[in-house]
Amino acid sequence: MVSGEIHENTMQELRSLPRNSKSLSMTFLGFAAVLLLFFASPTSSCTEQESSSLINFLDGLTPDGNGGLNDSWVNGTDCCKWECIICSSDGTVTDVLLAARGLKGGISPSLVNLTGLLHLNLSHNSLEGSLPIGLVFSRSIIGLDVSFNCLKGHLQEMQSSNPSLPLQVLNISSNSFTGQFPLTTWEVTKNLVALNASNNSFTGQIPSSICINAPSFAMLDLSYNQFSGNISLGLGSCSMLRVLKVGHNNLTGALPDGLFNATSLEQLSLPNNFLQGVLDGSHIAKLSSLTVLNLGSTGLSGKIPDSVGQLTRLEQLYLDNNHMYGELPSALGNCSNLRYITLRNNSFTGDLSRVNFTMLDLKKADFSVNNFTGTIPESIYSCTNLVALRLAFNQFHGQFSPTIGNLRSLSFFSITGNSFINITNALQMLKGCKNLTSLMMGTNFKGETIPQDETFYGFESLQVLTIDDCPLTGQIPLWISKLAKLLMLDLSLNQLTGQIPSWIDGLGYLFVLDISSNKLTGDIPAALAKMPMLLSERNAAKLDTRFLELPVFWTPSRQYRTVGAFPGKLCLDNNNFTGVIPPEIGELKMLDILNLSSNSLTGEIPQEICNLTNLQILDLSNNQLTGEIPSALSDLHFLSRFDVSNNKLEGEVPSGGQFDSFSNSSYSGNPKLCGPMINNDCNSRPSPASGKRWNNLRPALVIGITAGGLIALVLLACFLIARTLCASFPVLLCYANRARY
Repeated sequence: MVSGEIHENTMQELRSLPRNSKSLSMTFLGFAAVLLLFFASPTSSCTEQESSSLINFLDGLTPDGNGGLNDSWVNGTDCCKWECIICSSDGTVTDVLLAARGLKGGISPSLVNLTGLLHLNLSHNSLEGSLPIGLVFSRSIIGLDVSFNCLKGHLQEMQSSNPSLPLQVLNISSNSFTGQFPLTTWEVTKNLVALNASNNSFTGQIPSSICINAPSFAMLDLSYNQFSGNISLGLGSCSMLRVLKVGHNNLTGALPDGLFNATSLEQLSLPNNFLQGVLDGSHIAKLSSLTVLNLGSTGLSGKIPDSVGQLTRLEQLYLDNNHMYGELPSALGNCSNLRYITLRNNSFTGDLSRVNFTMLDLKKADFSVNNFTGTIPESIYSCTNLVALRLAFNQFHGQFSPTIGNLRSLSFFSITGNSFINITNALQMLKGCKNLTSLMMGTNFKGETIPQDETFYGFESLQVLTIDDCPLTGQIPLWISKLAKLLMLDLSLNQLTGQIPSWIDGLGYLFVLDISSNKLTGDIPAALAKMPMLLSERNAAKLDTRFLELPVFWTPSRQYRTVGAFPGKLCLDNNNFTGVIPPEIGELKMLDILNLSSNSLTGEIPQEICNLTNLQILDLSNNQLTGEIPSALSDLHFLSRFDVSNNKLEGEVPSGGQFDSFSNSSYSGNPKLCGPMINNDCNSRPSPASGKRWNNLRPALVIGITAGGLIALVLLACFLIARTLCASFPVLLCYANRARY
């Protein structure tokens, strides 16, 4: 996902670079190739050296990774007519364009011998080994793209006799390069305009001489590496720098004042570093051309300065996961071109109504995990293009305004963790948002009754519905059965009563159901075992793979960008369910989490549960289950949590596989369980099987003992008679009688 974002963003940025004659019409390799296809008309053949160099490159690829080039690249033929090769009018090879061809193997240094080569694009393949440094220091190449491969190792230092190499665009992103970036690259690539080395493992400090040596430098992306130290002061001398992205590194220190001298900056992105200090108002005002400001997860503190309102071209503002505080400046409303704003997880306070959010282009807004108060600002309802709004975990209160129905584009809406009231009214109003797919409303509407009206309708597009921890009363309402596209339903931590409705399996796309911690009763219906999305991988493949408008946070450190990435989940714990565990549950092959704990379930653990090979969590604790733990559960290789404590189980605990890693607490409260895993030797007590055999043998033993007693009495009488006769009979006869006893 990260790699895809890097590639997409890089292509967009490179297309927008300066188009003066010195910078090549710097669009990127693909665009240059299109131009050459139109304007180049080769009239002569390529040289033998060029043909040989290309064949050597082909020979360096694996037989199954040559991209089918063998059919076209035939030695002895004109290489200008080969697939993916472009030549100039005099027959010189100028472009080798092999992006996304499935190439495997190494990059042959023979490509350096293509002395007229201008563009080399080997991106999106599976090439391995090192990058021939001669390609970076080529005397002809102006555009080199080897991104999205498996290249590794250090980029070697190389002294060049040419003080000014022609290279203008270098993209080596999404590989496995390590070490420090070679300093000689900055010294000799004076024509460099764009460098993307993101998503590697480069270390060391960011060089400070980039812009001194390359005055036309416009785009630098070093994000997702291991660069450390302070942000270079030299970056402020980049008068042409428009894109600076060095996020997801180990940078420290404060934002240098000199950085804000790069007044041509349009994108400044430094997220996920270890910076400190505040956002200085006088400095930020210098960057009046900014369209993207991303300082999320950088460690910044302080307030948002009023001067942010001078960034009238600003389209994206990320200040999330910092230590910022105070009220939002009303001047923020001057940023009328804002399309995305996230202030998530800070300590901002006050009423959002201070800011006029009449921003027709605003599409995504995240104000969650702060201390905002008041009601939802009326001005937000005028953002008719708003797609995602998250207000979760603040101190908002009151009811929704009827004008919330104006948000016809709204797809993602989260108000979890506030103090809103009147759930019936809220749901009635939100029905007007026809595009709503994710609705999260938990920890609101304290003690109200969930609407039961059977005529309630709407939410035709809804996929995610969470109304947890309110705690609501009533029963699971029938109108939920009409949510035909529902994928996830969370009604946990309420006071709902009644039984699980029989229509539950009619929700054909549902694969996450959490109704735990309620007051539900009755048996667990077999209908749960008919949930189509959990039955087979084929059905699960039908899930919507589109990205959520905002990530959903499962835990503070884990987030999901697609609904389909959530684990299949069935949580019925902490209710009053009775009866047995239906064996049909074993048909839910796509289930990852099964929690039936803290109920009053009886009977044995069904053997069919052993068929749930994807299961990661199985919790059956605090019930009244009997019998043995099925030994075949040890074949569940993904099982990371297992709990059957506080039941009435007996027999030997399974061993092997994941069961060797579970602690004693998984089995506590079952005194008849035994096995080495719980330090209770099964040999010291009769097993359940041997107990059964004892019961079966008892009548026979009673009969046997009775018959034996009679025989013993007869023998004893014979012994007494024989001893009396010993006085008269010879000694030999008496000895013979003794010998029998």
